[in-house]
Amino acid sequence: MQQLQGKRVLITGGARRIGRALALSMAQAGAHVAITYRTSEREARRTLSEIGARDTHGLSVRCDLGDPQSIDRTVKTVVRELGGLDILINNAGLYETVAFDKITPAQWDTVFAANVRGPFLMTQAAAPHLRRRHGKIVNLGSLGGIRPWVTHAHYCASKAALHMLTRLSAKALAPEIAVNCVAPGMIELSERPSQAGKKLAAKSPMRRTGSAEDVVEAVMFFATATHFITGQLLVVDGGLELA
Repeated sequence: MQQLQGKRVLITGGARRIGRALALSMAQAGAHVAITYRTSEREARRTLSEIGARDTHGLSVRCDLGDPQSIDRTVKTVVRELGGLDILINNAGLYETVAFDKITPAQWDTVFAANVRGPFLMTQAAAPHLRRRHGKIVNLGSLGGIRPWVTHAHYCASKAALHMLTRLSAKALAPEIAVNCVAPGMIELSERPSQAGKKLAAKSPMRRTGSAEDVVEAVMFFATATHFITGQLLVVDGGLELA
């Protein structure tokens, strides 16, 4: 089913990993898809080629999410090339493992800039265009924004902030724009699970780690759901939060 037929979608960090899976699935659903990248130019070209193979219009734009001017240029380019904007997926982010007492101020600021400031600035820039089309925003949060992982303090705090930004944006941008958040748990993209993944799978009620497809289905739910659903956090973790 082409549930997103003719919709214009912008996915930050869409060149690889989960962002790439999102881009290809939305193109398969009939959407015209723009992706941003910062350093992954080769991966962006590959993803763009695969989007085109699905008979939809694709676009890749280099964007520094730490630079407001780069964000503004990106949004204007996407709107001009695609003819508007219906859905923004704030997928790009930064994950880092550092012991609590080893986190430097620079590491803290870098993670918050990627995981909170970037989505905030992108939302600000995209909002006027999304309002015109009664659009939607889906943020990619994390189970780490709910559970206190002691070796990921800056990451967990930043994702908790993104969860709150989702709720705030849902109020601030209503009634024209619906804003929701998907919070994945342990997601493994390799066919061979890691040792850490095996340990967490053993604790999970579903007895497995998540896949890119699990996250894609959750994002697609918000992308295609009634506009009346807003300000919600959907945890995709196989029940790991319950462990």
